[in-house]
Amino acid sequence: MGICARPIKLNKPNPGKLTGILLAAGVLCCGGSLLAQESSWQLSRTIDGHPDFQGVWANNSITPLERAVGFENRELLSDDEYAHLRAGVAEITEGGGDAQFGDGFFDALVSGEVQSYDPSTGNYDQTWMSDRNLERRTSLIVDPANGRLPPYTDVAAAKVAARLEHIEQHPADSWTDRPLQERCITYGMPYLLAGYNSYYQIVQSKDYVAIIQEMIHDVRVIPLIPKSAIDGKIRLWHGDSRGYWDGATLVIETANFSDGSDLLGSAGKRIFVEKFTRT
Repeated sequence: MGICARPIKLNKPNPGKLTGILLAAGVLCCGGSLLAQESSWQLSRTIDGHPDFQGVWANNSITPLERAVGFENRELLSDDEYAHLRAGVAEITEGGGDAQFGDGFFDALVSGEVQSYDPSTGNYDQTWMSDRNLERRTSLIVDPANGRLPPYTDVAAAKVAARLEHIEQHPADSWTDRPLQERCITYGMPYLLAGYNSYYQIVQSKDYVAIIQEMIHDVRVIPLIPKSAIDGKIRLWHGDSRGYWDGATLVIETANFSDGSDLLGSAGKRIFVEKFTRT
């Protein structure tokens, strides 16, 4: 799964692009960015010689995590499809209709049906949303070839079904029944939803990297030096991260997630690997 984040230019020019490749315990596989490199661009480095990732990065791509029905085994949109969907982007963003979040934006483009997230009391309109970027990729997932997540195991499917049944029967018996996002605790890690607040700031030193997520202002401080992992009984919303360099790639491995920090049904036992490469 390749995610391309765009730099936000502040007081320091940042002409490169950041490709974050995310893997989740063998469930998601990765491919490189499909964006062409700029021929005049050179990799900037920090004073200690490692690639410089510092800056503010935007994740406002319209490309969905999973490939939509009808696009199986097709990694890129055709020229006609791209032109048609670009016209749809303008219609959604300039029409003042309901806001579209995450993969729902691409679904609305393909189906021609704009869904409301809150039909009873009204929704944000698109005026409040960040500008979204249409790419030719049909999904972030490139392996397997159909661009979709593998199906749940029987055990995982049963857990998901039980959780959904509990939510339906006990939507608000206690504050613990309400989603973490609604309680402004966390949107989870990784935060894949695009729409607004889809920005990250990276600050790095020789021994540490800090990743600041704008949504709920979560901060992860990741050591790049040898440091013992925390006890396996200790569980954290964003897990316990350790980073290291693999050539020009920053690799971050995270474990010890809280059982409440769910990612696509993987819950607390997952080991999550992120790879960041500037291209």
